[in-house]
Amino acid sequence: MSVIHIIDLDFLKENQTIGTFLIETNEGPILIETGPESTWPQLKNGINRLGYEPGDIHRVLLTHIHFDHAGAAWKLAELGAVIYVHPIGLPHLASPERLWNSAAQIYGNEMQRLWGQMMPIHESQLKEVQDGEILDFGGVKIKALYTPGHAVHHISWQLWDTIFTGDVAGVKINQGPVVPPCPPPDIHLENWKASISLLRKHNPKIFYLTHFGKIEDPKSHLNELEAILDDWANWIKPYYIQKKDPREIIPNFMAYTQGQLKTKGVQKTDIQRYELANPSWMSVTGLLRYWKLKDQGRI
Repeated sequence: MSVIHIIDLDFLKENQTIGTFLIETNEGPILIETGPESTWPQLKNGINRLGYEPGDIHRVLLTHIHFDHAGAAWKLAELGAVIYVHPIGLPHLASPERLWNSAAQIYGNEMQRLWGQMMPIHESQLKEVQDGEILDFGGVKIKALYTPGHAVHHISWQLWDTIFTGDVAGVKINQGPVVPPCPPPDIHLENWKASISLLRKHNPKIFYLTHFGKIEDPKSHLNELEAILDDWANWIKPYYIQKKDPREIIPNFMAYTQGQLKTKGVQKTDIQRYELANPSWMSVTGLLRYWKLKDQGRI
C-alpha cells in the first residue's frame, strides 16, 4: 500500500491552513493539490524533506483550479509534470488571464501577497479527467469523483477507502468544527448536497482535507457539514430578500460565524486560521449570488 504524506504549506506563516498530499508509488511520487505559488518555497521544502525533488513529481492531481489549490501547478509543469484537472477547469490553466483578472477585482493589491503568480500551462501538459475515470500509476489506482457545489470544476480523488476532498467536504482546523467555503461564483447548494451524498455512498474511512488534514470519521463530518451549510445559507437569505449591501452584511456574518466557532471551543489563533482558509466575507458574496440565481430560476 502506498504511503500518503501531508505537506503543510504554512500559508501566510500559519500552519494547518493549506496542505498538499504526496503519494509514493512505484512510478514515483504523485502530488494532490499544489497550493498557491506564494507557498512554492514551502512546497519545495516539504517535497525535499520526503526525499524527493520537485522535478521527481511527474503527475499532479487537482481538485479544482482555485488559487489555494492549483496556483503552483504551473511551477511543477515547468519541471515536466502533467496536470490532471476537470475539463471545465482545464482552459483556465492553459490561459489563466481571465481567472487572474477576475480574482484581482476581489483581492486588488493583495493578489501577489496571497497567491504569488499564475502562468499558463501548455495544453500538452494538461490532462482532462472525466467523472468515474480511474487513473493507474504503477498499480496505484485513483478514481475521479465529480463533486460540484463548491465549484463547477471540482473533483474529489478516491484512493482505496480514502478520499481527497478538496473543498467539497469543507474546512476543519485543528479538531474544530467543519465549515463550508462558499465563495462566488459557483456555489450551488443542491449540487453540493448531491456531492455529499455521493461521498457517503462510497463509504470512505478517511478524508484528507486541503484545509486541513486527516479526518477519520467521514460520516459524522459530512452530517455536520450539511447542517452548517444549511445554517449559513438560511442566515444569509433574509439579507438577500431585504437587498442589503454586502458591506453591511459582512461584519454581522463574521461575528455570527466566529461566535459559532467560539461556542465550539475554538481559540483565537485557530479562528484566525479558519479565516485564512475560508474568509467569511467570501461566503457572504457567494451565498448572496446563490440566492439571487435561485430567485431568478437560473439554478
